[in-house]
Amino acid sequence: MAERVYIFDTTLRDGEQAPGYSMNLEEKIKMAKVLEALGVDIIEAGFAISSPGDFESVRAIAAAVENVTVASLARALKKDIDAAWNAVKEAKKPRIHVFLATSDLHLEYKLKLTREEALERIRENVSYAASLCPDVEFSLEDATRTDLDYMCRVVELAIDCGAKTINLPDTVGYATPQEIANMVEYVKKNVPNIGKAVISMHCHNDLGLAVANTISGISAGARQVECTLCGIGERAGNAALEEIAMLIKTRNDVLPFETGINTTEITRSARLLSSTTGVKINPSKAIVGANAFAHESGIHQHGMMANSRTYEIMTPESVGLTQTSLVLGKHSGQHAFSKKLAELGYGVSKEEEDRLFAEFKKTCDRKKTITDRDIVALVESTEEKDSQIWSLESFVVNSGNHMDSTACITLRKDGKIYKDVAIGTGPVYASLRAVEKIIRHPFSLDDYQLQAVTEHRDALGEVLVKVSDASGTYRGRGVSTDVIEASILSTLAAVNKMLAEKSSSSFSQGQSASSMSFENDMLLDHTDKKEN
Repeated sequence: MAERVYIFDTTLRDGEQAPGYSMNLEEKIKMAKVLEALGVDIIEAGFAISSPGDFESVRAIAAAVENVTVASLARALKKDIDAAWNAVKEAKKPRIHVFLATSDLHLEYKLKLTREEALERIRENVSYAASLCPDVEFSLEDATRTDLDYMCRVVELAIDCGAKTINLPDTVGYATPQEIANMVEYVKKNVPNIGKAVISMHCHNDLGLAVANTISGISAGARQVECTLCGIGERAGNAALEEIAMLIKTRNDVLPFETGINTTEITRSARLLSSTTGVKINPSKAIVGANAFAHESGIHQHGMMANSRTYEIMTPESVGLTQTSLVLGKHSGQHAFSKKLAELGYGVSKEEEDRLFAEFKKTCDRKKTITDRDIVALVESTEEKDSQIWSLESFVVNSGNHMDSTACITLRKDGKIYKDVAIGTGPVYASLRAVEKIIRHPFSLDDYQLQAVTEHRDALGEVLVKVSDASGTYRGRGVSTDVIEASILSTLAAVNKMLAEKSSSSFSQGQSASSMSFENDMLLDHTDKKEN
């Protein structure tokens, strides 16, 4: 039987620390459930001591999942460990993840500790964590720049104090695969109690070697890997979960291991991460990029038609992509639509399905053929309507290259209709100004992304926005064959999230309007010029 490699997912901790990837509580819980369905063994849910919000998200995730270990990061300090334990203690399988830097560089300049003082801190705090929680992991921050003999002393001590997992992270992405292998082999050979713990790898991608280094660590004896969906994380990111899982599955001849990952859930999980954070997946990204199973070269296409194995080492189905077998259009019934949702991995209620089918029919009136990507975009965009306060009733925009744009927007709230007009340097800008005049709550547009979901002239346009006010940043998504409509829908989705956190009395319809405070008007100007 193949040896098991445990997948420790830190998308919600290390991944979420990357700029642009922050998530709110509801989004984190949803992501955690998807990671559980994906089959990860451990979810690092956050750094509980870092903020009240992080503490609450760790605690909520611990309560939300059933069959996965939930970990919280903690410095080698009792207050951190207490916070971590209080956050995860209700989990079915809790873990405290304690770390301390061990390289001489970090000890001298960051921690101001001697090697012996660091050992004493490890002894005190790993023992304390083990007295609270039966599952303790200890990480030697900056392990790849730590003296090997000192590393062995640290590892032996941490295991003696109760650590069941020892993580040897390449914190700054400095090491090469051979150095990783040498480090793991040295620890296995020179730590007498290493058999009582699982060795883990956590590799960063600063030199583009995170996955290669992780695989090298596994080959040398590590049996836990710490990774994130799509490799997101601080600086250049982490080892990508989907790449590691598919490497082991595809090259089982040289990597005779197994994981608990249900690889058919990979694409769905990556799409949810992208739709949740508003950060698009690079088309050339291995496994989950739009081009991963695309073939344009004539030579490649000829080989694919003869035998797909000529240019595909994995099947699209193995990562959750479905081949087109059912073409949907305006004459399709709800049964066919329901079947397509199931094929794409969406389990929805009858009420949600009815709502989606209505949106699907509207799209069919604008497009001749509906593809899988259109369906995915519709599902993800209509999810934005769950907490709808304001909805779009109608819009009219006048625009030209020798005139200011004018937008007349009509919105609905609580069954009532509200209408206003605004002028802007482009149709998007004018439309969003009109939206703000109606809702009477100023917001800034921090990011605006527009792309076609599919090809051809009748393609759906997908707009992702980030808006903010004094209390935070909110994301929205909108999909339509009309990019102005998609822009309005995405903004309303974000604004509805913003207003949902306010008391109804604070921002009533009677409150005086404030002028829109876009911080990047040039972005909208540029966007509008492209549309024209």
